[in-house]
Amino acid sequence: YHPDKQEADVPAGEVEERVQRFIEIDQAWKILGNEETKKEYDLQQREDNLTKEWPLHAQIYLEDMSWNEDEQLYTLSCRCGGNYSVFKSETKDVSLVCCDTCSLVIKILQ
Repeated sequence: YHPDKQEADVPAGEVEERVQRFIEIDQAWKILGNEETKKEYDLQQREDNLTKEWPLHAQIYLEDMSWNEDEQLYTLSCRCGGNYSVFKSETKDVSLVCCDTCSLVIKILQ
C-alpha cells in the first residue's frame, strides 16, 4: 500500500484507495507503537467490547463500594452472588468492571 511502491498501471481510483489504506495503517502503527497510546487504545477497545456484549447492571461511585485496605481493593457484590473488584491502582484507568461470575458489568463514575 505504500505510495512509493505503486505500479504505474494502477487505475487512479485504486491509487486513492491504496493511499487511504496506507494512511490508516500508518496511524495504527503510531498508536500501537507507543506504550501510552497503546494502553489507552486497549482500554477503549475493552470498554467498547464490554458495552456491546455484556449488559450494564449499574453505575456506581467508588465510595459506594467496599474498601479492603490490606488488598488495596474496592469490591461490590453482584446480584448473582459474585463480585465486582477494582484495585486502587486501576481506578484511574478503568471505567467498566465485569462481575467475576456472571456477564453483568458496572460503570465506575468519577
